[in-house]
Amino acid sequence: MPIDYYELLGVASDADSATIKAAYRKLALKYHPDRNQGDVEAEETFKKVNEAYAVLSDPEKRQRYDRFGSDDPSVAFGGDIFDIFTSVFGGGFAQAARGRARGQPGEDLEARLEITLEQAREGAQVAVEVEHMAVCEHCHGDRAEPGSAGKSSCNTCGGVGQVRTQAQSLFGTVMTTRACPRCHGAGQIVTTPCTACSGRGRSLSSETVEVGLPKGIDGGYRLRVPGKGNAGVDGGPDGDLYVYLDLAPHRHFTRDGDDLRYLLEIGPAQAALGASFEVPTLDGPEVVELAPGTQPGREVRLRGKGMPRLRHAGVGDQIVTVRVVIPERLPKRARELLHAYAAAVGEEIFEKQTVLDRIKEMFGPRKRRGDASGGPSDEADEAEQEVSSTRA
Repeated sequence: MPIDYYELLGVASDADSATIKAAYRKLALKYHPDRNQGDVEAEETFKKVNEAYAVLSDPEKRQRYDRFGSDDPSVAFGGDIFDIFTSVFGGGFAQAARGRARGQPGEDLEARLEITLEQAREGAQVAVEVEHMAVCEHCHGDRAEPGSAGKSSCNTCGGVGQVRTQAQSLFGTVMTTRACPRCHGAGQIVTTPCTACSGRGRSLSSETVEVGLPKGIDGGYRLRVPGKGNAGVDGGPDGDLYVYLDLAPHRHFTRDGDDLRYLLEIGPAQAALGASFEVPTLDGPEVVELAPGTQPGREVRLRGKGMPRLRHAGVGDQIVTVRVVIPERLPKRARELLHAYAAAVGEEIFEKQTVLDRIKEMFGPRKRRGDASGGPSDEADEAEQEVSSTRA
């Protein structure tokens, strides 16, 4: 996709050279590798900013860019980005950065870490075990065997670490610069490799990394720990460690944003008559007063007992939700009292009659009553028939 150099520098398409230079100076300092060590995105932006200035500061290239865009091969930037920086800021700063830019950057690593609600609330320091490629302790990353003349200047690039190529096109000569394919930008070749790391400059190692949690952090976030990835090679910057967070379940609370939720189970009598309860919080027990006639699902809010607001001032609340638990089995005395309560308030109680209850009712006092002639009554005949059918 073509790059809009004007938009990249934040200037208008008719901006004069002074405005373009001022915009470049501001962005070049902002994204310079010295100020963003290990930040790959900043390094890429720094390169693009230098490319943009290299084109727009050249009247001829700018004119062709305005007509044909960045796809025109004649405006393609093929020089050293630090040469551009040096021309604007001077040599010392850029030369130091050029030296650091050599070498192979270390790879980024990822790890998962489960944290507790308490750790997230206080912003604790949490340890995570990481296996990564660390600088070889024998050669200290030099890759050559200590005490030997283990390196020689690269014949391909002449020790510069970069190679330049040029090609002819319809629009003129196009010059490109890239890292030397033989020494990978180091400028030297290892002739006597380190016996401990076989010339790689690093070896596998385990390390305990301390991760500082921001107060109020939640599961699902990713934290970046600079420089705790794999070590760079030949002076390249170390990679970063990205830690993915999981929030462990809590025995009392569930998290709802910045608030904490707690379920308080009470009985029907406590809901009807009102009661006091001691509930847990992350700051210690708190007393909750429930008024008579408390309904299921009622919420009581404990201000400031939740989680700190991430990157904002203030603290969430703890929400206590009432759940009225109806017992499945009742003692005989409790049933009698509930029947008495229902009669007192006019509640109709329907209890399903079992077969045994019906048999007892049928063979109760009515069983011995006959009709006027002394024989069995019609009710007794019907009961006997029903019992027979039941037995069958």
